[in-house]
Parts: sequence; structure tokens; C-alpha cells
Amino acid sequence: KQYVAVYSGIGGWAGIGLAAGLVNPNDGLGAVGGYASLSDYTALGGQLTVFALPN
Repeated sequence: KQYVAVYSGIGGWAGIGLAAGLVNPNDGLGAVGGYASLSDYTALGGQLTVFALPN
């Protein structure tokens, strides 16, 4: 069987400020300042969806 997994949610470079609680706009190579308003639109958390491909 083959499976496909899809992760959705905040993470990576854009989510470093939320995930680590950073407040300095220059932290995360500028990601904290660049995505400062991200917390107005989303929260930490994610979802992993896995399904099997038909034979």
C-alpha cells in the first residue's frame, strides 16, 4: 500500500515567531517582523491528514 500524508498549519520560517514566542522584529532573520500580524489570523497548531491510495 502507498500512503499520502499532508501537513497543514503554521510552521517553518513564517511561524518561527509564534512557535518560539519571539518579539524582536529582527529575530528569525526578519521573519518575526515580516509576519508580525500572522497571529491576528491564525494560531499555533496543525493537522496531519493521512490516506491510502487505492490499489
